[in-house]
This record gives sequence, C-alpha cells and structure tokens, in this order.
Amino acid sequence: MQRRILIIDDEDDIRQVAALSLEMVAGWEVVTASSGTQGIRRAQDEKPDAILLDVMMPGMDGPTTFQELRKIPGIARIPVILLTAKVQGADQKRFANLGVSAVLFKPFDPLTLAQQMSDALGWKD
Repeated sequence: MQRRILIIDDEDDIRQVAALSLEMVAGWEVVTASSGTQGIRRAQDEKPDAILLDVMMPGMDGPTTFQELRKIPGIARIPVILLTAKVQGADQKRFANLGVSAVLFKPFDPLTLAQQMSDALGWKD
C-alpha cells in the first residue's frame, strides 16, 4: 500500500533528504511544507496518512503546529511524528505528553527512517 507522508520542516536539506529517503526506500508519496502554517494548509489539501513534523521552526514551532492540527476536523486524527535534535529527557517527556505518535531524532538515518516511522505507527505493509 502506498502511503502519503507530509514532511513539515523549515530546513530545505532535511525536507529533501527525508523525502528522498521515504520515496526511494519505502515507495511512499511525499509532500512537503516549509512552515507550520503551510503544513496545516497542506495537511488539509493532501490528507496524508502521517505527518513528520520538525520541532524547532521559526514562527509556529512543531508543538504549536501539532496543537493547531488537532483542532481541525478531517485532519485532527492524522498521526504525527515529531522530528527533533533535542534529546534532553525533559524535552522528550514534554513531547511525549503532547500526544504525538512518536519522537524521532536528528540526525536520522535515511536508510531506516521509513522503518522507524512504520514501527512507530504500527504499519505492517
């Protein structure tokens, strides 16, 4: 089954590497957004199967974007995986308490990113 993933990250390089990784390794369709606001619009338009969301972004950060996504009928139940360079225990606990599906860490391995996401979301295909 082909999955559609939305990547929301303000860093062009991260978006490109993650998108290529998910397309080439898993065969998933990937759409991207460079900000929280753009990501919310893309989520409404594209209805992805999951969202890979950067934590640290200018303007609307990842946790705020996640909270805004949860307020919108039709996309509120899309699973969200946070992507962060913050590995402190307090940060991890705060992210887990948001209600996201998982937290993955930068730098990520492009060869295992799709498997990490599938495992976190319970996808068996």
